[in-house]
Amino acid sequence: MASAHHGDVELYYETFGSVADGEPLLLVNGLGSQCINYRAEWCELFVAAGFFVIRFDNRDVGRSTKFTGADLPAYRLTDMAGDAIAVLDAVGVERAHVLGLSMGGMIVQTLAIEHPERLRSLTSMMSTTGDPDVGQPSPEAWALLRSPAPSGRDGYIARQLDGSRTWGTPACFDADRIARNAGEAYDRCFCPDGQLRQMAAIGASGSRTDALRSVRVPTLVLHGDADRLVDISGGRRTAEVIPGARFVVIEGLGHDYPPAYWDRIVSLVAEHALGASALSRPSGSPPAATTRR
Repeated sequence: MASAHHGDVELYYETFGSVADGEPLLLVNGLGSQCINYRAEWCELFVAAGFFVIRFDNRDVGRSTKFTGADLPAYRLTDMAGDAIAVLDAVGVERAHVLGLSMGGMIVQTLAIEHPERLRSLTSMMSTTGDPDVGQPSPEAWALLRSPAPSGRDGYIARQLDGSRTWGTPACFDADRIARNAGEAYDRCFCPDGQLRQMAAIGASGSRTDALRSVRVPTLVLHGDADRLVDISGGRRTAEVIPGARFVVIEGLGHDYPPAYWDRIVSLVAEHALGASALSRPSGSPPAATTRR
């Protein structure tokens, strides 16, 4: 088991590919989401595209530290961004491309604001800026998100199925796949209070809009036009306020990442990230070192 440490916080992480051969890519999860939600098969697609992939459990989920009994908010997004830096340090990576989904997008935006020297590129997907006038859930999605935590394995799987029906990609609802992945996640770790603490961290962190206007990290913003959990206006605002950001609408995609969209997402991220690395190198020079010596 590999782990990084940020103060008293222990963070579980895994890697795919070779740090010597691939561009480092840190994957940051969304609300209540464990690192296994970046499926191993998806990570291998990134490896095939030229990346050394790092996935990790955010604090309060999976095999990372839980803040049981802590008052709310127990931490903020800036602390979770610090966790990501601790993972990069543990792996020995000086500068990385970062991809964050949903709350993970908020975390990588915070990384670009507070730790720009550690980033090669930024991809924020299905996320928002923290402004209350954009990126809001539909009434049905908000009601489900705020409902009491399910009890037991069967209840958890049923809740994941309800969530996918409410805000997932309409054309890609696969009950068997969703139930199988949900069962795996439940067996690995079930910590509904951790999700509540992460929600409190989002609320306590406020808007990033003014700070994002000063970001100079090459940025790609992706958002599905069928997203009912984080409205696409959140992605539009993100791209509007980050100078030079590229905004791509993924047609038909909801607030999830089904396998049918993996190739499209990998292609977009690879084009953006590898292009950013190429532009940052002087003409004719070899790839810059990305690992700590």
